[in-house]
Amino acid sequence: MEVLVYGAGALGSLIGGLLARAHDVTLVGRDPHMRRIRGDGLRIDGEIEARVRPRALTDGTHRGADLALVTTKAYDTDAAARALATGEYDAVCSLQNGLTEERLVAALDPTVLAGTASYGALLAEPGRVTCTGTGEVVVGSLAGGRDPLAERVGAAFDEAGIEATVAADMPRRRYEKLAVNAGINGPSALARLANGATLDGPGGEVAREAAREVARVARADGVDLGGDEAVAAVERVADDTAANRSSMHEDVAEGRRTEVDAIYGAVVDRADRFGTAAPTCRTLASLIRAWELGEGVRESA
Repeated sequence: MEVLVYGAGALGSLIGGLLARAHDVTLVGRDPHMRRIRGDGLRIDGEIEARVRPRALTDGTHRGADLALVTTKAYDTDAAARALATGEYDAVCSLQNGLTEERLVAALDPTVLAGTASYGALLAEPGRVTCTGTGEVVVGSLAGGRDPLAERVGAAFDEAGIEATVAADMPRRRYEKLAVNAGINGPSALARLANGATLDGPGGEVAREAAREVARVARADGVDLGGDEAVAAVERVADDTAANRSSMHEDVAEGRRTEVDAIYGAVVDRADRFGTAAPTCRTLASLIRAWELGEGVRESA
């Protein structure tokens, strides 16, 4: 399969690099990472060891592939969609945090699949990505049900040795992913703690209540996700990635803009739409946005 990975940072480079063991892969990212890959190939170390030579570009316009994977930060979704709209693809699949697929649907003609990836990745240096935890990739129809394109994409992941699940219940899984994002990212970033310590300490109840609020929003949206199920998902991921720092923690530590809008903003917007309370997520959103404004990485509240 021909695959283009748009947004080849840590996760995109890891997933794209693993796919390159069996498929024709193009990574689209930033220099000096792309320049090093063009010269020396991509090295994967950590829990998975590999060296591959995918194509590496900094311009993702006017390209084509069977599949485009979007792995940018959530706030770059619109830019990714504009670039992908200039090319030709059979399917586009988001592996981003938050709820971003609707924005891709609005801008693109190809089928947009929903996806999740539970691999841990760290961009160690240009040309080298470290796998900090193995997991699985889940893909499926955005609306739910079986989808031939999703089956084809899942088979491609399997061929490359990536554990993949083709799911018929992606609406529920999207909200479960959002619950995990909401439960871990904000509390760990504000407390400056690794994922496991965030859930084990005083911040754990904040994390669990944020997950329960996501589950309430999901049910108001007609998606069957129980509060206990959402909390269990957060606890499972925190346990599996106990020593890792969340992406939002990394962003705060590096003084970068976070994905607060795609995670907590998505929860709050849907809570307001469906008349459901989400005070914990609203508070986390306000605190993180306040930090962004104070750091000068956000223009307005």
